[in-house]
Amino acid sequence: MNQRALDYLALRPDFRAIARWVEPRATVLDLGCGDGSLLSLLSEELDVLGYGIEINDAGVLASTQNGVNVIQQNLEDGLRLFEDGSFDFAILSQTLQTIHQTAAILRETVRVGKECIVSFPNFGYWAHRLSVLRGRMPVSKSLPYQWHNTPNVRVLTIEDFEALAPEVGIEILDRVVLHEGQVVRWGVNWRGSLAVYRVKKS
Repeated sequence: MNQRALDYLALRPDFRAIARWVEPRATVLDLGCGDGSLLSLLSEELDVLGYGIEINDAGVLASTQNGVNVIQQNLEDGLRLFEDGSFDFAILSQTLQTIHQTAAILRETVRVGKECIVSFPNFGYWAHRLSVLRGRMPVSKSLPYQWHNTPNVRVLTIEDFEALAPEVGIEILDRVVLHEGQVVRWGVNWRGSLAVYRVKKS
């Protein structure tokens, strides 16, 4: 593994959990791919055929420079470009909390992906709760922005996601909850700062 891949894993611990679930040479759609670093990592490690969707001009440019096939599109407009089951895996990697049409995007994700992986920062993490009790919005490794410049338009907890999943036709296949890259095995909704799910259409 090259240094760039190691740097990605240090910055984004959910990448390692995602890579464990993606099969070699799979087709992958990364929704809200940012600079393409996840797809770049998966391509290098697993020889996947990946495509990213990103709205931000800088993200599209960075993805292209990282050798990632990217389509510039707003996720809020849906995924009409793709037929049902077009990809082995569709991924929402810390993207869910940045979109308004949460339920619609989740339905579309499990429509186009035979399996899907969803990761998000857990707003129920104890330090986030404590920050709110003290009167300030939380800032942490998993929520690194101030309230006034955050790209996040939703805050959710592990329990929120698990309550929503059956409502939008999602079956949860597996879950990993992390804090600072370490797996959290109990008290996950208050001890884990980052959640990663493997799901499919129910």
